[in-house]
Amino acid sequence: MSKEAVNHPLHYGGENNQYEAIKVIEAWGLDFCLGNTVKYISRAGKKDNIVQDLKKAKWYLERKIAQLETSGSNGANWCFDDCATV
Repeated sequence: MSKEAVNHPLHYGGENNQYEAIKVIEAWGLDFCLGNTVKYISRAGKKDNIVQDLKKAKWYLERKIAQLETSGSNGANWCFDDCATV
């Protein structure tokens, strides 16, 4: 049996895992940057090199922080802000 690469791959938790990355991201209503931060942390070392995954998570988190600092937001609506406007 081949490993699933598209629908619920194991490196993101798998279909039967209630904490599969996409389920958590959607349940928490995370935006692109915070969703990717969670995704890369949750899969760290399961698909790619763990350091590479953590650096990707850090990049998205730093981008979100910069966006919040630039906008002067206090983070009250942190999960709904658009991280693409840094």
